[in-house]
Amino acid sequence: MTDNKTTKTEKVKTVSKEETLKFKGKFIEAIGRRKTSVARVRLYKKGSGIIVINNDKINSYLPGAYSSIVKQPLDLTGNLKDFDFSVVVSGGGKKGQAEAIRHGICRSLLVLDKELKASLKAKGWLTRDARKKERKKPGLKKARKAPQWSKR
Repeated sequence: MTDNKTTKTEKVKTVSKEETLKFKGKFIEAIGRRKTSVARVRLYKKGSGIIVINNDKINSYLPGAYSSIVKQPLDLTGNLKDFDFSVVVSGGGKKGQAEAIRHGICRSLLVLDKELKASLKAKGWLTRDARKKERKKPGLKKARKAPQWSKR
């Protein structure tokens, strides 16, 4: 006894990660900086709220607390689902990168709508936080810590 079941073979189109995460069209570009991190942010106007960082989705690139730092200006202005963002970030750690991205997003929103300046400036997100780790000087143990002084 043979079973006469027909099997359908379906061809599944595989789409690479780069194809799905690229945006097309005109964009507004801004640079955000924090410590040693530099973020190049591109804002695409007609979007659905997707944020791509270094060809990776925001939740997989940044842990939960840091991804909320990135979304703060969008929550404040009510533009969370209006724009798509493509970000290339380098340098520093995850928190510095997240704050650099936030700075870049704020700058790009400001180019789009000048009326947002008062609310973003009140939060302090338009100012670059330039604090960096101070370099170690010769003769010292750290940047400012001197060796213990002895009289003899």
